Amino acid sequence: MNLLIDNRTDEPLTAELEDAIRRAAAEALRYEEFDEDCEISVSIVDNEEIREINRQFRSIDRATDVLSFPMLTFAEGEEAEVVLGDIIISLERAKEQAEEYGHSLKREIAFLTAHSMLHLLGYDHMEPEEEAEMFRRQKEILLQAGFPRE
Repeated sequence: MNLLIDNRTDEPLTAELEDAIRRAAAEALRYEEFDEDCEISVSIVDNEEIREINRQFRSIDRATDVLSFPMLTFAEGEEAEVVLGDIIISLERAKEQAEEYGHSLKREIAFLTAHSMLHLLGYDHMEPEEEAEMFRRQKEILLQAGFPRE
């Protein structure tokens, strides 16, 4: 896995948070038995930038915690491309949510990464059954990666 992390905020991204992103992404690939070499881009942004991206690409004019832009298609019999996709995480929103849920920023960043990795791997949560399956998978990924619910 080639993981590219681009911090576009004024705040430094600690080694601990970078490690959380790497571990959650690697565990999601292992969990899903995705053996292909792949590239994943993770951008760390502020609420204003993620709001603009959300407005531009999803016509939703509000900040969100994370956006996923898969580049793979999963058509029957089709070979997977090397570039898996892009993940964009709002560091501001992640901090707010970590405080709201009463756990560490590291755990929240790992959660957002695992959640987005599942989106990049073709999962969604638009329907209740899809949501239950995706949330079950992300919980198992986080446990295996060493990020249990605190």
